[in-house]
Amino acid sequence: MDGDDRRTARRALIVIGLLLATLLGLAFAYATLRILIWIVVAAFFAVALKPLVDLVNRRLIRHRALATLLVFTVTFVVLAALAAVIVVPLVDEVARFVDRAPELLREARAGRGPVGRLLDRVGLRDYLANHSDQVRQYGERLRKPAVNVLRSVAEGVAGLITVIVLAYLMVLEAPRITGTVLAVAGPRRGERWRRIGREVSRTISGYLTGNLLISVICGLATFVVLLLTGVPFAAVIALLVAIADLIPLVGATLGAIIAAGAGFLHSPTAGIVVLVFFVVYQQVENHLLQPVILSRAVRLNPLTVLVSVLLAAQLAGLVGALLAIPAAGIVQILLREYVPVHRPPPPAP
Repeated sequence: MDGDDRRTARRALIVIGLLLATLLGLAFAYATLRILIWIVVAAFFAVALKPLVDLVNRRLIRHRALATLLVFTVTFVVLAALAAVIVVPLVDEVARFVDRAPELLREARAGRGPVGRLLDRVGLRDYLANHSDQVRQYGERLRKPAVNVLRSVAEGVAGLITVIVLAYLMVLEAPRITGTVLAVAGPRRGERWRRIGREVSRTISGYLTGNLLISVICGLATFVVLLLTGVPFAAVIALLVAIADLIPLVGATLGAIIAAGAGFLHSPTAGIVVLVFFVVYQQVENHLLQPVILSRAVRLNPLTVLVSVLLAAQLAGLVGALLAIPAAGIVQILLREYVPVHRPPPPAP
């Protein structure tokens, strides 16, 4: 075998090895997809909370572990308080609904009360009366997936705890990891990486700030509409809608389901008004508020924001929609740092 044959065989082996390594990497990523998602979400929150931890560490508490613990504790106490504000009235309402369920069922069958009148208007009362056996069988089938629901809830709680612990450790060890990486990179490259890290942190913080602003706007508008239509617990429902609206694209839809359901339980007129409001508002938010506010917060143009969210939601679902805009901002930072820009020469005088 001469030299050319050896080089050809070596190149073929390298290509085969790269293909096998790529396939193994993809298989590993698929097998550990849930863990990878947890790590990405934890890194997202770690980058968002790190500036606050650094501030507390410089101004108040010199011990970084205590500063990190304080910031995480305060953050999740606030989140738990918001959850309690939402959950406690909802539990009371569910208990009241369970107590009134037999009476509401009798009224619905007789065509009386708000539920019965609504069923009469849409023609469902006759259908339910003629297909009562099918409705009963469907209700029995809905009880069977209860074990799967409980399993999903347990997995969600385990995932939340894992994300919190990972984010805490990431923030706690950030100075040590950063110092080690920058020392290995050297002065010149380390300064560039430090600058990239600051811009990435600013991008994620800007995204969170912009997203919170949009959710506040959605919650306030929902509160006004619910208050004008007389829907009870308007503040609690508006807060729940604002939290759901933190999810890009689909958050307003989830909020619409919650608010419109409460509106229809109050009266058909209120339900229709709330539903029409959300149909209009979702278009305004998706095509005006999100592109404009997030483009200024993340320094992306509105078209890039909208296209990034649409593509990421299609490819990776909810997690992709949540991470699309900061990911697009990070890609823009890396392109600006590493891709040379060829500017045309100035015109000759």
